[in-house]
Amino acid sequence: MEFGLPLKSQLTLVPRSLKMSGVGVDGKPGTGKNWTTKYAVAGLNVLGLPFLVDGMNEKGLVGGLLNAPNTADFQVVAPGDSGNSIASAQMLIYALTNFATVDEVKTGFRAIKVNRSTIPQYHNIAAPLHMTLHDAGGKSIAIEYIKGQLVITDNPTHVMTNDPAFSFHLANIGNYANLTPVEKDPLVINGASYIPPSSGSGLHGLPGDYLSPSRFIRALFLSKSAPKNLSSEQQTNTAWHILGSFDIPPGAIQLPATNSYGGGVGGVEITEWSVVSDIKNMKYFIKMFGNTNVQEFDLKRMDMNSKDIKYISLDAPQTYIKLN
Repeated sequence: MEFGLPLKSQLTLVPRSLKMSGVGVDGKPGTGKNWTTKYAVAGLNVLGLPFLVDGMNEKGLVGGLLNAPNTADFQVVAPGDSGNSIASAQMLIYALTNFATVDEVKTGFRAIKVNRSTIPQYHNIAAPLHMTLHDAGGKSIAIEYIKGQLVITDNPTHVMTNDPAFSFHLANIGNYANLTPVEKDPLVINGASYIPPSSGSGLHGLPGDYLSPSRFIRALFLSKSAPKNLSSEQQTNTAWHILGSFDIPPGAIQLPATNSYGGGVGGVEITEWSVVSDIKNMKYFIKMFGNTNVQEFDLKRMDMNSKDIKYISLDAPQTYIKLN
């Protein structure tokens, strides 16, 4: 999760059979679509709010909300329809507590509205987000609201970043059709051979900057190239290495207050945290900006029938393995 505003995320545990209050068009909890959670969820919140921006439920449905201030434009909901709507920041917690598969999510989101209610803790604007979801059966979708319309797209890449619209990212893949993890043969011109200067020639041209389209292409080709015959532990470790190529060090992106990606205040954008979800073993791994040690939460050991939402601090100090 990259952002220019401190998000103060906590591990957030949402149990089954908990009554949830949908935020209506007036911005008040309870005036929107209220529901009772069907599935337990572990994930991360922001700004102390009872919403999730990343998470995994007990059925192996995982997802995240990503900042999309240049494209997100939610539905206009009349006051009389407020009771069938939720706030944009509630999209993920609604999806993960209600549905087990992306097909169920598709049906569920076509039956409700996402309104334009604002969040006081987020400078009184509607959270400009789009959503990515992946299920245990291998299906993946992107959910966007563009020009007031719901857009659901099947996602064969299983990758999603920020703006522009997801359709742009898919179309952009063709610009990198030449990329391959296989090394290039020497170029021969009139009998003279010109060899690549080092290994890595197959991915020459892979974008390395922090723009969203560049990160999308980088994530796609690095994940696509990963070995397939790995254990769950090896797959998790590989995922951390891939995520490391997106880590934004302090100072690399400096946002003025006028930049829509800064949350309305000037600041330095950093990778506040990274997450890896092990769907097979139901484990949720977190690495925070201030602590590069991996923190693990096992959903199999979660009290899924708790009476309320639990919050666990992730501000543990950095620890080191002493070698002498």
